[in-house]
Amino acid sequence: MVLVVPENLPALDPAAHDTVDDAAETYRKWHPSCGMDANDALLAATVAATGGKLYTLNVRHYPMTDIVAVKGW
Repeated sequence: MVLVVPENLPALDPAAHDTVDDAAETYRKWHPSCGMDANDALLAATVAATGGKLYTLNVRHYPMTDIVAVKGW
C-alpha cells in the first residue's frame, strides 16, 4: 500500500493544539468525579476557548465553572 499525501495539505491551526491540551487537562481533572469522557472534555475545551454555550442533555458532565452548559431539551 502506498500513502500519497497532497503537497497542498493545510497545516493544523496551532490553537487546535492548545484546545486539545486543555481538553486533556480537563479530562484528567473531571473524569473520575463526573463520568466525563474524552468527547465531553474536547467539547468543554472548545466552548471554553470560544466563549460559547454548550447545549446538552448531560449537564452533570460539565461541572466546571469556566463554561456555560445548558440543558438542551
